[in-house]
Amino acid sequence: MNRTRSAHGSNRPSRHLWIRCALAVLLLASAGCGKGVGEESGDALARDTAAAEAKQLNTELGHRNRVRDAGSIAAAEIVRKPEDAASGGGATLRREALAWSGRTAGDERATVDVRFVVTVPERPPVSIGGASNSAGEATRCYRYEFELYRYTTYHEIDCPSGAAPPPPTAAPVPAVPADGQQRLTAVLRTATPDTLAGAVRAAFPQDWITVDTTVHEGALVAAVGVPAERDCLLLVRTPAGRIESPGYDRIWLEPGEIGCRTALYVAPPR
Repeated sequence: MNRTRSAHGSNRPSRHLWIRCALAVLLLASAGCGKGVGEESGDALARDTAAAEAKQLNTELGHRNRVRDAGSIAAAEIVRKPEDAASGGGATLRREALAWSGRTAGDERATVDVRFVVTVPERPPVSIGGASNSAGEATRCYRYEFELYRYTTYHEIDCPSGAAPPPPTAAPVPAVPADGQQRLTAVLRTATPDTLAGAVRAAFPQDWITVDTTVHEGALVAAVGVPAERDCLLLVRTPAGRIESPGYDRIWLEPGEIGCRTALYVAPPR
């Protein structure tokens, strides 16, 4: 005898429905705990961030083409107040110079020891099963080495205990005075071929400034500069009395090229 189902169907809940309900409860419980699957250690994340920041700093320090003492390099290019880490994620970074010595001149070498302190905040998952990490902190130290006309190198060192020393102060960078063009213009307006060289040197008496003068086809030409810094001021008084600033390719100021000399105007490379 055939059995017929009720017109309203079975009153028993589906087995699949019970499974779905159970999974929903488990997922809600997981979300309530505030952790995603495989929460990352904040300390480990901070260590990785410090290593990445150390590598980035090495890239930024790059090729050295100026004579600088280690303290000046540290003060101008390394020491930083706490700031957001370049890697993001809410991490904060503090860079401290621990020791510095030497300079980048000739065959000499400069070294700077740097401490990286990274703090990582707790990051809960933004969705069920999403990435998360605990709060953490890490301190790592690296030694950076500098040589003239070479790229910066670095390697990790053991971090010393104790606070960092007071940060160094950058030494003044030699340069043509800010009013150099006005000084040289005034000299050229009154100079003669015989007084030109002495008058220009008197206007720029600093021993780190080079002076080169000549008379070319009736024009008075003067070049004043700081060769080590590729800083150069070139002015010409034409036979008509006009003061002009001729253009030139700044690559000609690099070591091995013409440098800051009147030849930039009189005999430029072709």
